[in-house]
Amino acid sequence: MKKLKYIIAACLLITAQAKAQVPEPVGPQEKPILLMNGTAHIGNGQVIENSFVTFENGKITNVGDATVVRLDMTKFEVINIAGKHVYPGLILPNTVLGLEDISSVRASIDSEEVGDLNPHVRSLVAYNTDSEVIATLRYNGILLAQSTPQGDLVTGTSSIMMLEGWNWEDAQYKADDAIHLNWPTKTFAPRWWMGETEPRKNPNYQSSIDKLEKFFADAKAYSEGQPAVTNQRLEAMKGLFTGAQKLFVHADRRVEIMEGIQFAKASGATSIVLVGGTDAGNCIDFLKDNNIPVLLTDVHRIPGREDEDYDLAYKLPAILSNAGIKVGLTYETLHGSRNLPFTAGTVAAYGGISKEEALKMITSNTAQILGIDGTTGTLENGKDANIVVSEGDILDMRTSKVTSAFIMGKGIILDGKQQMLYDRFKRKYESQK
Repeated sequence: MKKLKYIIAACLLITAQAKAQVPEPVGPQEKPILLMNGTAHIGNGQVIENSFVTFENGKITNVGDATVVRLDMTKFEVINIAGKHVYPGLILPNTVLGLEDISSVRASIDSEEVGDLNPHVRSLVAYNTDSEVIATLRYNGILLAQSTPQGDLVTGTSSIMMLEGWNWEDAQYKADDAIHLNWPTKTFAPRWWMGETEPRKNPNYQSSIDKLEKFFADAKAYSEGQPAVTNQRLEAMKGLFTGAQKLFVHADRRVEIMEGIQFAKASGATSIVLVGGTDAGNCIDFLKDNNIPVLLTDVHRIPGREDEDYDLAYKLPAILSNAGIKVGLTYETLHGSRNLPFTAGTVAAYGGISKEEALKMITSNTAQILGIDGTTGTLENGKDANIVVSEGDILDMRTSKVTSAFIMGKGIILDGKQQMLYDRFKRKYESQK
């Protein structure tokens, strides 16, 4: 009878593991860890061929050349990563990760609210740590993500989340970091199937601008006064005028980029970021003069115009970076965002910059743009231990194989649904031999 109980318990455990699709969160770091003999890519352009990295209580305590430094290894849990590469955790900005699971299934989408002026809508409290998509990003080295609401004009307030945790309280890394503004489209492409040859003007363009001007003026006045009644929408805008929050202006075409940035500055926003930037190469001087960093949304795309180089999208990050503009990379679609490191690899392979410069665009540059560079983005003493170890080059999909990752020093479980299904059916067919 006792033996039967053990068999039943084992079967239940196996069944539970087979059904489990979201990796279980882990506890905090328990003892100091030493990563030894790997090639360290610091994230600021520096590479240490034979490195050591130590971290304790979730913080990096030392990084250096293992060939010239002697360490007392008895107090560490030593992990030999000889032949492997160690990187700062990759950062994905401007994503609906945690707010959406299956784009075609409405019940799985919680990324947008009704209305066109929603700065008070917070992605933080809607972030779903049980999303199956999260695990698919972690095993490509992405450990932090800026979860961003979608919508019409002012879409809401984003937050930067760790891709680990039981709930949104556990997962928050920086709450309410930015408000997002979709600058209205001025013209639409001609409808060739209707015989149109010229762009069409957006009939709602001016009314949208008027609405934004009034809303931002009201928000600034509200932030400077002492209102007797709290207005949630205007209350959410206060951080833009004090420097506590950034304003992310989403625009692609040259005229819309320039008008959106000019509007943001005139409205009193103290820190502005351009998101999208398809035409950013056509307004470089303007972006430099206004000190505007750029998050390019999609490197893997075709040219936007007939007269553009076929590989302009690959070269644009380097063009902007070489001109002195801070550049970060993101990905337009949710399920494609797991390919973030490979967009940086494309930029390095075809864009004319080094791999270390491309790596900065998904680590330290993005951390600076998001305002979290004081705690993450590079492998440096005192920063959070957000670390990725890969068997090969993490920017190359042919060699990238993340073997371990740490968020705040916690060694996370990398397996997701795909790996679990692989193991399940591997056991099935092996048992049939």
